[in-house]
Amino acid sequence: MSPDVEAWDYLDSFGNVCTRITAPAGAVTISTEFVIYDTGRPDHVPYDAAQHEVRDLPDDVLLYLLGSRYCETDRLSDFAWKQFGQVPAGWPRVQAVLDLVHRHIRFDYQLADPRRSAYDAFEERVGVCRDYAHLALTLCRCLNIPARYCTGYLGDIKVEPVPFPMDFSGWFEVYLGGHWYTADARHNTPRVGRILMAIGRDATDVAISTQFGPATLTGFEVITDEVVTSE
Repeated sequence: MSPDVEAWDYLDSFGNVCTRITAPAGAVTISTEFVIYDTGRPDHVPYDAAQHEVRDLPDDVLLYLLGSRYCETDRLSDFAWKQFGQVPAGWPRVQAVLDLVHRHIRFDYQLADPRRSAYDAFEERVGVCRDYAHLALTLCRCLNIPARYCTGYLGDIKVEPVPFPMDFSGWFEVYLGGHWYTADARHNTPRVGRILMAIGRDATDVAISTQFGPATLTGFEVITDEVVTSE
C-alpha cells in the first residue's frame, strides 16, 4: 500500500482471502507481485462426469443452484429446459450450454457494463468474459447443475495473443461427479495457465475491490511475464 496504511485479512463465506483497509484522503496505490507455478496442462474436461440428483448434492453446494444478483434463474429457467432438457445430463449438457452461450454473445471489450446481468446479456447478445460466465452458469443452475462464478487471470499461453490490454478474467465452475470443474463459455476450449483467485455466486462476491464511500479509479494495470527456470 502506498501510502502505508493498516491492512488486515479475513476469510469470507466462500473461503476467499480478502484484505480490508481504511483508505485516507488522496491517492492510494495498491499493488502486489507474485510467481505462479503451472503444470502446463490445459483445463481438464470431465467428459464422463455425472450430474447429481438434487437430493444427493452436499448441503453447502445447494447455494449454487439459487438465483443471485447477476444470475436471474427465474427469468431463464423456461428457456433452459426447452433448449437443453433433451440433452443427456452431466457434462454433455454443460457443453451444450457452453456452445450456445459462446455463439450467442459477441465479445466487445468497449461495451463492458458492470450492471449487465445474465438476462441482459441474453437479450443484448454482447458482453465481456463476465457476461459469458453469468449467462452460462445461470443456465446451468436452471438445469439443476450447481455453478459458481470464478475470477482470476488467464494469459495468452499457447494461443494467439489478443489485441487488448492485460486484464483479469471471469469464468465459472460446475459441480459434477462430486467435484468442481472449470467451464469457460468465453473461450469454449481448454486453456493453459488459468489462475483462480476467488469464487462466489456471481461477480458481486468476487470483485477485485469493493468500496464503501466515494472513490475514483485513476489507474489499473496487470502485467505478466514468463519466468524461465532450469527445472
